[in-house]
Amino acid sequence: MALKIQDLLQRTGWLLIPSAAVLVLAFTVFSPNEPVLPAEPFVAAEQNPQPEPPAEPPVPETVMIELKGRVTHPGVYELPADARLQDAIRLAGGLLPDAESRAINLAMKVKDELSLYIPAVGEEAAMPLPAEAAGTMPGEGLVNINTADEAALMELPGIGPSKAAAIIAYREESGPFSDPEQLKEVPGIGDKTFEQLAASVTVH
Repeated sequence: MALKIQDLLQRTGWLLIPSAAVLVLAFTVFSPNEPVLPAEPFVAAEQNPQPEPPAEPPVPETVMIELKGRVTHPGVYELPADARLQDAIRLAGGLLPDAESRAINLAMKVKDELSLYIPAVGEEAAMPLPAEAAGTMPGEGLVNINTADEAALMELPGIGPSKAAAIIAYREESGPFSDPEQLKEVPGIGDKTFEQLAASVTVH
């Protein structure tokens, strides 16, 4: 009896092998396979470059000015950008004995392309100057009382040689005007005179 059972198992065992193979194949074919997606390439985030600030124009180290009139050596001179008029006159050999020193402001800062005429004592009219050098604001017709020479000041209503000289003496002693109404502090200029010239002057 035992021999028959063993013989039966050996015969049925060969039948189980093909069945198992069929099951494995069916599982492989019909099982849901998740698709494998390709990895996305890594792209570094673009950085927005910061715009560079605009370059500042270079500050000139020297200026060129022209001196005319009653100086020892009239001509064109090169000076440091922060020079004053007295430095330019010194380079020109100084003022001549008959120069009208009250007509100029020795403490005035020189500017590039400045052309300045130094008048003689008693000289009525000075050589025409560029508007900026003469103290007149370009395009406005206003006289800058901080830079105007005697000739330019005498163009103002009610201002003659004596009052023009007084204005220049005042600003040399007290410094630049900060307001046109300070003209009323100048000897000889009262409210009436100031009313006549107020619309024609400015300070810078």
